[in-house]
Amino acid sequence: MLLAMELLCETHNDVKSLITELELPVCDWDEKWIDVYLDNSVKLLDMCIAFSSELSRLNQAHLLLQCFLHNLDSGSSCQFVRARSSLDGWRQHITVKNPRLENSYSILENLQKILNLPKIKNSAKGKVLMRCMYGVKVMTLFICSIFATAFSGSPKYLLELNVPESFLWSQAFTDLQTNVTREVKNMFSSGRTTIVKEVEAVDTCVKKLYPMITDGVGPVETEEFKICTSDLGERARKFAQGLDILIKQVDGFFQILLSGRDALLCNLRASSAISDDPMRDNVEPQL
Repeated sequence: MLLAMELLCETHNDVKSLITELELPVCDWDEKWIDVYLDNSVKLLDMCIAFSSELSRLNQAHLLLQCFLHNLDSGSSCQFVRARSSLDGWRQHITVKNPRLENSYSILENLQKILNLPKIKNSAKGKVLMRCMYGVKVMTLFICSIFATAFSGSPKYLLELNVPESFLWSQAFTDLQTNVTREVKNMFSSGRTTIVKEVEAVDTCVKKLYPMITDGVGPVETEEFKICTSDLGERARKFAQGLDILIKQVDGFFQILLSGRDALLCNLRASSAISDDPMRDNVEPQL
């Protein structure tokens, strides 16, 4: 997931660089291009907000793990009661569905419906830009659908994207999509409730530890308990490490989308101001 979000950020930054290199001023853009870009970007911003919400929820779940480990080290007579309460909190927290993710499905569907390659006439640069942006939209939709599937624990978020054969990368993408979709569906059909391996690793460890702790009494001296506790600490550390990076990456993607929208709107206002300037055509050249 980290590599996928990193790729997404790099690709969207590359598109911004391509627009600059093409030297295609906003005033030459078709109004439809602008409308589609602004509409797509606001939907992706909403998607980022939903993802950030889920990452925040997972971060809260990690705090419960930290409380569990802290309670075991505290030496308090109530440590097992508190520790079990923390594990109870994790189990409940991790199974509750995030309502903000429900909106992701409609966002993905809407973006898929308007996924098409605009017909461009009399603009070679425009054709290059639109073909590039089409590819980026396909990649963005594909990755976001996988993220939504991973966070929600439901394969219903998986999309089937059909890329025209006129694109050289069409078959490669179709093969990738088929393989990833099959793998994800196999994970869910095998009984897994999440495809996020760090979450699954922690949850597996929690399920082993939970029966070992009773209200007020626990096998703290047993070797198995010590091994499981140590294992949980290591898995929780890796979980937190990956979570921190992903939170920053999603926020970075959000900022890339936001800055792209701001830049386009600023250019539109500047172009409008120039075209509306009554003195623009009456200015005499000066030495």
